[in-house]
Amino acid sequence: MRPLKGQKKINLKRDPAPSRMAYRLERLWLRPVFRRFVRIGAPLALVAAVGAWYFSNEERQEKMVEMVAEARASIEERPEFMVKAMAIDGASKTLSGHIREVMPVSLPASSFDLDLEAMRKQVESLDAVKRVDVRVRSGGMLQVNVVERVPAIIWRGPDGLELLDEGGHRVAALGSRVERSDLPLIAGEGANRQVPEALALFKSAEPIKARVTGMVRMSELRWDVVMDRGQRIMLPQNGAGPALDRVIALNEAQDLLARDVARVDIRNGKRPTLRLTEGALEELRALKSIEIKGTRE
Repeated sequence: MRPLKGQKKINLKRDPAPSRMAYRLERLWLRPVFRRFVRIGAPLALVAAVGAWYFSNEERQEKMVEMVAEARASIEERPEFMVKAMAIDGASKTLSGHIREVMPVSLPASSFDLDLEAMRKQVESLDAVKRVDVRVRSGGMLQVNVVERVPAIIWRGPDGLELLDEGGHRVAALGSRVERSDLPLIAGEGANRQVPEALALFKSAEPIKARVTGMVRMSELRWDVVMDRGQRIMLPQNGAGPALDRVIALNEAQDLLARDVARVDIRNGKRPTLRLTEGALEELRALKSIEIKGTRE
């Protein structure tokens, strides 16, 4: 059939509504999580995947490690980061020598390689060190500030003579009593744990200091004040200070310790006891025998 002449073509208008796929994509794009993934997550994942593929080769890994090590070394070994010397303040010459021996560092060294906390603990492990501060000072100086323990008393323990501070902490060993004759002496098991009490008693014994040779801890319970001429003041477990004050007051009033007394036993404050020396006992026995003969005659 032939088309009719003069017939017009009909043009259909395009439907403005989006397709189903386009609609779903537009709805998905409206979600913030999806947009963040497309803008940030996907590029990062792509970069990570490429990096993982690139560094999966061992040769490339070794080269990268070498590059990082060289870059780090070039920074750490710069002159402004190098520590060249060490200064120790607050310590005696002997202690300074010990600190240099135990300090776990060999100079010059980079400040990045120094473990200051480990150094501080190492120095604090020395008996004579009470406190220490370690820091890197400008100019490449390792500064060590030390608070040294001050010996306050001598303890004759199982290992010999030892210097202790006022808290009973060990400071150092002592070769001879003569080396520190200015310090008081204590002895006996557990005496090192009662240093503050011992120092207080030595202070109370100041009036008879010239005659006191030391103090002995008895059965880890109480003190004996040891004096020259073999005399002893036997103090109680509790109230040792007031008991010693009573003996000193009695000595000042009656010159007690100048007599032939071997022991002043004041462990029982209500019944203090005096023990005479052997010579005084013999004289007393002789006097008693003379009195007995005189009464018989």
